[in-house]
Amino acid sequence: MKTGPFNPALLPESVFAVPPLARDSDYQIDADENEKIIRYLEAGGVRSLLYGGNAVLYHTSLADFDNLLAMLSDSAGPDTTVVPSIGPSYGIASDQIGILQEFDFGTAMLLPSRDIVDSAGIATGIRMLAEQYGKPLVVYLKHDRWLEPQDIQSLEADGAISWIKYAVVRENPAEDNYLREITDVFPAERIVSGIGEQPAIVHLRDFGITGFTSGCVCVSPRKSMDMLGAIQSDDIEMAESIRQYFRPLEDLRDGIHPIRVLHEAVRLAGVAETGPIQPMLSNVCEETQAKIREALKTMKLVD
Repeated sequence: MKTGPFNPALLPESVFAVPPLARDSDYQIDADENEKIIRYLEAGGVRSLLYGGNAVLYHTSLADFDNLLAMLSDSAGPDTTVVPSIGPSYGIASDQIGILQEFDFGTAMLLPSRDIVDSAGIATGIRMLAEQYGKPLVVYLKHDRWLEPQDIQSLEADGAISWIKYAVVRENPAEDNYLREITDVFPAERIVSGIGEQPAIVHLRDFGITGFTSGCVCVSPRKSMDMLGAIQSDDIEMAESIRQYFRPLEDLRDGIHPIRVLHEAVRLAGVAETGPIQPMLSNVCEETQAKIREALKTMKLVD
């Protein structure tokens, strides 16, 4: 694992993979299977990993969190950046920072919560957590107006933000006043599109942000990396063809559940045995498994 302070200049160099977290039959973190996912991603050129929603860290225990950090430190290659997530509650995040400080991760992402929060309170929490950690944090903007632009500007002035994962879903990603207001107060080169391949072309080309996160990269890392390179070289035709390549699986994730479908897709694609998903989520049913298998066939990832 790459250690030391996080360098934002790394953001455009790799798709930020957001992998599922493999567990054994007793719901314990399975180090061997998770390492298979990491090695598969690294073999496809990915050098940035973000463990958050797809790893279901919303529901992890403190003991599990400690085990996760130890596993990631041991498993990721020396050139691979790893960003774990904390929260979503302030109290849990504060306790997790005490564990984080025993390791040399460059930064961590605060998971978003929609309930019992307001923008000014979120900003205070981020500021206090970053001060406790001694490092700026990744801010995950998943809900519209979750953090107002003026609060983002204030946090940036205080040095509390490492980078922003922007993941507010729009029917038309080109029409996004919130993202435009954010780019007015925060450097676009430290904002990453956070909804996979589907809006990435528009986000990078039209808003000038710097890269994208992806779950589907976990089944086809080279394709996703090729898409990032195509956008950066302004080969929009190639980027669009790759975006369409990922659509069968992304449509299932959008229509059923993004985390549960990806968890099963990684298993069915033969990348790793992902096992039971962390409660309070459940594994998909056999009917959904069949739909995922058909999507993977369309993507030529299974026979």
